[in-house]
Amino acid sequence: MPYQPVPYWAKLPHPMSFKEATSVAVDSQDRVYIFNRGNWPMMIFDADGNFIETWGAGEFNRPHGIFIDGDDNLYLADDDDHVVEKRTPSGEIIFRIGERGKPAAWQEGDPFNRPTDIVVHPESRDIFITDGYGNSRVHKYGPEGNHITSWGSPGALDGQFSLPHNVCMLGDDRIVVCDRENFRIQVFSLDGEYLDQKHMHRPIACANGRAGDDRIYVAEAGAPAVQAGVRNLGQRVVILDTDLNEVDSFGAGLAGEGHDQFIASHGIATDSTGAVYIAEVSYTNTGSNLNPPREVTSLRKWEPV
Repeated sequence: MPYQPVPYWAKLPHPMSFKEATSVAVDSQDRVYIFNRGNWPMMIFDADGNFIETWGAGEFNRPHGIFIDGDDNLYLADDDDHVVEKRTPSGEIIFRIGERGKPAAWQEGDPFNRPTDIVVHPESRDIFITDGYGNSRVHKYGPEGNHITSWGSPGALDGQFSLPHNVCMLGDDRIVVCDRENFRIQVFSLDGEYLDQKHMHRPIACANGRAGDDRIYVAEAGAPAVQAGVRNLGQRVVILDTDLNEVDSFGAGLAGEGHDQFIASHGIATDSTGAVYIAEVSYTNTGSNLNPPREVTSLRKWEPV
């Protein structure tokens, strides 16, 4: 199925800006939640890009990951605050896992040291969290935030991680982890048993399809600086079937602000129509290094043709 970009989708009211959109999620009504590092850290839009509301100003240190469960509750990872919060759609805190500003020991495996992403099982409501920048770990929690188990360690062997950056489901009985700096996704049982892997180019974000779509959508980050400007090294979204076969992809394969390009993909989500949203940490990657620094494109929408 071919996809096409939707230019200028988000209609941001003046003087709001994302600075950079770190992650994106879509609720049951196809409202799109953009977790970002600007002055309005949660911005909500309808499917046509019309602004609905914002909340969270002053409440986050460094927004990183977002997931919305079947009841439209939000799970938010703040990596520099070392916490994951469950909130209502209007922003009220239901519970928090971790203690703000108090990281676990670096790379020792206890939660959290800069957690990155969350997925919630659609039936059990168990919570799976990648603990990625200061750990090499996946943590499993019960629906009320009680710790159940953890798995993973630093390394490149099966079941080990080098920056587990994003997580999603594969069917209802497997977990997919974007093992970014090992250039692969890994597949585990719900209890952390290693099952499979697939080589990809710095897979940085993954999401499940919606409305009967059992495929997974994986955003590949671009090349490291030593190969900057080389085509076809990431900078695309890849669609995989349940056997991890590539069935489709889109993106120009070279970084840029063109509507068909990506700069620094970081989060991904889908809606009930099959549209795909990609959040990008483009200010960190590019905009902050310009003279003068400026905000660059950090949110994309692609839709099936």
